[in-house]
Amino acid sequence: MRVIITGGTGLIGRALSNGLAADGHEVIILSRNTNKTAGLDGRVRLEKWDGVTTTGWGGLMDGAGAVINLVGESIAGEGFPPSRWTPERKERILQSRLRAGTALVEAIRAAKQKPAVLVQSSAVGYYGTHGDQDITEDHAAGNDFLADVCKQWEASTAEVEKMGVRRPVARTGIVMTTKGGVLPLMSLPVKLFVGGPIGSGKQQMPWIHLHDEVAALRWLMDTPTATGAYNLSAPNPLSNAALTKAMAKALGRPAFFPTPAFAFQLAFGELAVLLVEGQRAVPSRLLKEGFTFKYTDAEVAFRDLFSSGS
Repeated sequence: MRVIITGGTGLIGRALSNGLAADGHEVIILSRNTNKTAGLDGRVRLEKWDGVTTTGWGGLMDGAGAVINLVGESIAGEGFPPSRWTPERKERILQSRLRAGTALVEAIRAAKQKPAVLVQSSAVGYYGTHGDQDITEDHAAGNDFLADVCKQWEASTAEVEKMGVRRPVARTGIVMTTKGGVLPLMSLPVKLFVGGPIGSGKQQMPWIHLHDEVAALRWLMDTPTATGAYNLSAPNPLSNAALTKAMAKALGRPAFFPTPAFAFQLAFGELAVLLVEGQRAVPSRLLKEGFTFKYTDAEVAFRDLFSSGS
């Protein structure tokens, strides 16, 4: 089956693309930079895309079996340290998602043989920040910046449903991988023996191992009944303090030195919300509909990640 992936050169996209290619699928990544092949299976094909139009690639949609839309400027920015949310960055974060969604809808509308499914990426940030109540997929949207981005991101491809294309929405939690994202930022103080909870440590962190994130995206793609929103997070979300403790045990380090929340806020501005606030998102629909997680225990997940470099 031909699978078209946007955002396929990112952390999640690379792992997803490689797995699909290894299983014999024809994988095409739409990318601004077709030379960005590091870490990709040689069978994965990159096609030039400006992120805005269908020029040069639109015809590939005709006859494709599935589309997985992961595209969007990184919330945390590229590299370390994370980039602050300036007004300009906020606008780029939003528009990169909306323009890509519009282009995908246009390409699907023009295709004579339309894909059976479009998996639309989103995030648990859709719900805004909350305390320790369980947040399932039927919870209302929040009203902060991330919630607004997620609402518009999800809506950007909704029109394909009117064309008969199944559209599950993946509201992803904090993806744990040593190759980028939040984990290197969280684990560095622990590795230096100065780690501990951030702020009060009570903020909930809906984590998910990269393996389960990829497996869940593929389950959404392959399951004919999967439609609507799904939380992609481990069944056992933890507080920041508990997650940090599990990480420290996996690394064989102590975690007794709390980091004041204001330190992150001073360093990263509004972006600090990713670590100092949170929500207890639970994967209610995935569990009810038959998806099986491999990593439900955070310490086991961290041991695997740190030992394998995943």
